[in-house]
Amino acid sequence: MLTRREEREQAFILLFEKSFNAETDISELYEIAVENEVVADSEFIKKLSSKVVENQEAIDAIIEKNSVKWKMSRISKVALAVMRLAICEMLYFDDIPVGVSINEAVELCKKYASKDDYAFVNGILSSVAKEEK
Repeated sequence: MLTRREEREQAFILLFEKSFNAETDISELYEIAVENEVVADSEFIKKLSSKVVENQEAIDAIIEKNSVKWKMSRISKVALAVMRLAICEMLYFDDIPVGVSINEAVELCKKYASKDDYAFVNGILSSVAKEEK
């Protein structure tokens, strides 16, 4: 059984993959990843990744609004996937504290992105958290 952190990381992997396969449905990417044992068969992974894709337009609008002087095209795919995941949790998962979503996003950035990315992500997510209160 995976921890919530591991499930979140695997959802991030799916979302990152989706950024290179825009035409492929997230449920199809999920099934392929489970079949190839890239991600675990988990209801949370499936729900979180699907919820991000379903609400991506609204989530991206929030990112764009809070990333002053940054165009979406300049944000790394890793940082974008991490922020989408965290903002989705903040907006649509009442059982996950906002601070946990932000901390987990920063940890994912530390693991998969540059130092500049995790500082940028932390700033954007903190701004979103203040705005959403």
